[in-house]
Formats: sequence, structure tokens, C-alpha cells
Amino acid sequence: MVEEIQKKLQNEVDKLRQVQKDYSKAINKRQQLDGQLNENIAVKKELDLLKQDNDVFKLIGPVLVKQDLDEAKQNVTKRMDYITAELKRMEELIATLDKKMDTHREALEKIQQTFQQAQIKASLSQQKA
Repeated sequence: MVEEIQKKLQNEVDKLRQVQKDYSKAINKRQQLDGQLNENIAVKKELDLLKQDNDVFKLIGPVLVKQDLDEAKQNVTKRMDYITAELKRMEELIATLDKKMDTHREALEKIQQTFQQAQIKASLSQQKA
């Protein structure tokens, strides 16, 4: 009985650890996306300051290539939209993982209580014998 509960307990701990790893990865990804969004917001602000006759260059590998101002603004806006959508997806994933962690923690608590009760019963039965 006690060994069976120990296996359940270990299994639940392993599940919780995996969810915690996934949660950590999702948090890191969200931070990375936040940084990218902030960079793109800064670029958009700079592009908005330019006049139509100003030159804009895009870095492609080691080469600077001249780019149309409107095209550059559109590219940055599209990138910001994509990053915003990814941020929303990450927030949803983080919320889901948060709920999973809570569920696993609750299950762990129940299993631990059952384990402690089984240990007490086992020790009482050994004392009687």
C-alpha cells in the first residue's frame, strides 16, 4: 500500500516538474517577445519621424540595402502585429500551464496526505505485532 502511494507521489512530482519546465520556457519566450516588440516600437517611432524623401536602409546580412520608407513602415507594423499575436498566444499558454501546476499541486497534497495516513497505519500495525 505505502509503495503504491509512493509511486503515485513520484509520478505526480514528475508531472509537476515537467509542467514547471514548460512554464519556465513560456515565460522566457514571452520576455523575448516583449523585448522584440519594444525594439520594433522604437523603430516605428524613428521611422515616423522621417520625411518621405529621407533614405532608409535595411541590413541584409553584411549589406545595407536601400528600402522605400512606406515599405519599411509596413514591414515593421506587420512584425509588430505578429509579435503581438505571439505574445497573446504565450499569455494563454502561461495561464493554461498555471492552472495545470495548481491541479498537480492539489493532487500532490492529497497523495501526501494519503501517504502520511498509510505510514501512520503501517507503524501502528507494526507496534501491535
